[in-house]
Amino acid sequence: MNVTRGFLHITYKLYHHLDILDGVKKSYCLNVFLSVMKYAWKKNGYKAGLRHETIHKDTGLCRTTIKECLETLNKLNVVKSIRGKSGKTYIVNEVFLRAEKLYEPTQIAVSPTRDSRNTTTLEETLSINNIGKIVKSFAGDTERILDELSKLPLDELKSETVNVYLAKQAIQRKEDNERESKATYVNSDKILSALSKIRKQANPRYREKVEYNKRNGIKPWENK
Repeated sequence: MNVTRGFLHITYKLYHHLDILDGVKKSYCLNVFLSVMKYAWKKNGYKAGLRHETIHKDTGLCRTTIKECLETLNKLNVVKSIRGKSGKTYIVNEVFLRAEKLYEPTQIAVSPTRDSRNTTTLEETLSINNIGKIVKSFAGDTERILDELSKLPLDELKSETVNVYLAKQAIQRKEDNERESKATYVNSDKILSALSKIRKQANPRYREKVEYNKRNGIKPWENK
């Protein structure tokens, strides 16, 4: 199978989408993603059946790291994994790709032309919504990202198609915050007073004294 491409149209949307990953994990995930894209072609719906061994040969990463990266890409809705009888099939989310065309060698300019600076392959036409801006602004700080996302309208979070995993977590945090704001709390002095009364009434001597006063028509406050 010919696994070479003249161009690979991956957008910066993917690169910024992975900003939430810490350390070298982002670079590992990008490396694994490139390996999957080597076999996932447009004519197959960007779908490829791969073994970890194949990705290992492409990337040089150990199988444990490859497995973790694939799980991360799956959680972030970048690459969907489907288990089959003879391995797994990976489907790339086309949201992170640009339209792919086939290029013949004769169509590729040998030297830059006067208008090559305006070629569409160099244009970034993606628009970043509020969720994308927040993820990019606070990259690496997941808690801050979720705090900021939870302030967005619920409809916007539910309609997110890129940062789906973070949007779901933000929705949960938003609901938790709303329940917290509506919760009614009892004053601590009232709680302590009630507990003290319960302990007092549970005392056998106290109950005997109360019964004695009732039988003899004694009102405790009259003795003071």
